[in-house]
Amino acid sequence: MTTTRFQSATETAEGSGQPKLHIVTFGCQMNKYDSLLVEGKFKGQGYATTDEMSEADVILFNTCSVRDHAEERTFSWLGELKHAKESKPDLVIGVMGCMAQRVGEEIFARAGHVDIVAGTRKFQHMTELVDQLRERRADPDTWRNRDLRLTATGVEDDVEFERGAMNYTGGQHAYLAVMRGCDLNCTYCIVPTTRGRVQSKPMEEIVSEAQWMVSQGAKVITLLGQTVNSYGEELPKPEGDAPRGSGRQGRPSLGDVLRRLQPIEGLERIRMITMHPAYLTKDLAEAVRDCGKVDRFLPIPAQSGSDDVLRAMKRGYTTDLYRKRVAMLREIVPDVELGSDWIVGFPGETDEDFEATLAFAEEVGFFVNYVFKYDPRPTTHAAEELPDAIPTVVKKERNQRLLKKAEEIATLRLGRYVGQSVKVFVEDVSEKNADILHGRSIHGVPVSFAGSPDLIGTTIPVAIQQASAYGMHGVVAVGS
Repeated sequence: MTTTRFQSATETAEGSGQPKLHIVTFGCQMNKYDSLLVEGKFKGQGYATTDEMSEADVILFNTCSVRDHAEERTFSWLGELKHAKESKPDLVIGVMGCMAQRVGEEIFARAGHVDIVAGTRKFQHMTELVDQLRERRADPDTWRNRDLRLTATGVEDDVEFERGAMNYTGGQHAYLAVMRGCDLNCTYCIVPTTRGRVQSKPMEEIVSEAQWMVSQGAKVITLLGQTVNSYGEELPKPEGDAPRGSGRQGRPSLGDVLRRLQPIEGLERIRMITMHPAYLTKDLAEAVRDCGKVDRFLPIPAQSGSDDVLRAMKRGYTTDLYRKRVAMLREIVPDVELGSDWIVGFPGETDEDFEATLAFAEEVGFFVNYVFKYDPRPTTHAAEELPDAIPTVVKKERNQRLLKKAEEIATLRLGRYVGQSVKVFVEDVSEKNADILHGRSIHGVPVSFAGSPDLIGTTIPVAIQQASAYGMHGVVAVGS
């Protein structure tokens, strides 16, 4: 077993003059965005970041609760730091995000060396919490009473960061949360518990943050939300001469966000994740059509192709309604590609239900498919009221069959691009071959081709020569 020696804060200060931060991020893109927000705030207060956990003075874990496995991975990582904390008592260990929100102070019971627990709408105070912890450590009375741990949970706060005072660390691909939380009540989902109800960011703040990101080098911005196309649903109806949006009763909508971001000079691409069929509107489809920087790829999870299962999930739509929404979308944006999440083995799912899912996936023609075996989450209706009676072996078998079907569907869909020229945003150089570049088409498809690294960060036409279920290969189009 290898033992890692952790430097003390005194040694770090003497060596570099800066305390060091290390963040471990689990889960979704929202967590990646939140980690970058926290990192930027720490750097704005004089911290340096380090890729080496052994060099860090502050170690933070941004956590996920969507599946039990994600939480157990966090506890495993925390367990490995117990001896490090013994050898470096002034090390600060914090846990933030969804798991912190869900279990709160229970984290201390399983990992007594953790110092700070901050939930999904309190993590923005992490720098202040670290300062407060260090003040307590410096006070003999609190040290003697062992009153050192800090907990900050609750979902009543707005998540606010003063971006102009922060260092941008996101590179050419930036994430921007336009809303947080969810007002739906899917029976399997823990998000409303861990993330709270919908909170939309004011339009002017979105535009300002996007402009700031682009001024700092971002070329692509992915708009984030638990149900990103529900943006604006909870905002008050405009009164008097106040600007009106294109959403319900004149509220601002995600379509309005796209239209406001489209003119930003230097911004190459706008992407979005993740959507819900209930909020798929004609206005949004028209905004995607009219805004040339917006990817023609929309992730709209169906979750199941069985109406009985969808009803048990409380998804709020039927397969027929989903078909109608997709038909409307494809009429307005004929070349749009779709992605879906699927849950197999949901309580009560019969063989016939699963066959309906296979058929529905093929009928709609999803290019991207993420398949998950049902995993009951604590406090959800499905976990408490619906017995998880489907054997694991059946879940695994259905998982593999749906993945195989998804591969067949994607192969057929991407094969249609062979012989065509598509617009590709060039992202990076292949790690395996320095002569090959990687990018994504306007339809969200990975594309590889030979080219100069000077093309990175630009959008160019690529003539597609080959396609598989996982991407396409081509050559730079003549005349580009």
